Amino acid sequence: MEYARITFRADQCGGVPCIRGLRIPVATVVYMVADGMSEAEILDAYPDLEAGDIREALMFAAESVDQQLMPIAN
Repeated sequence: MEYARITFRADQCGGVPCIRGLRIPVATVVYMVADGMSEAEILDAYPDLEAGDIREALMFAAESVDQQLMPIAN
């Protein structure tokens, strides 16, 4: 899947995936959702974000996990 709102830049945040070049890592947004913050609270905390950024960050995280090979313990 292609992500219009996720950027990777070696000169920004060490190349970690960020939201639209804003220096807001995808992981930060995902952690806020996991911590129980509402969309409105996240947008209030980061006024430069848009609702679509949150949705795309979650899709990116889900796809990233889905593509990882996980060892199965016997």
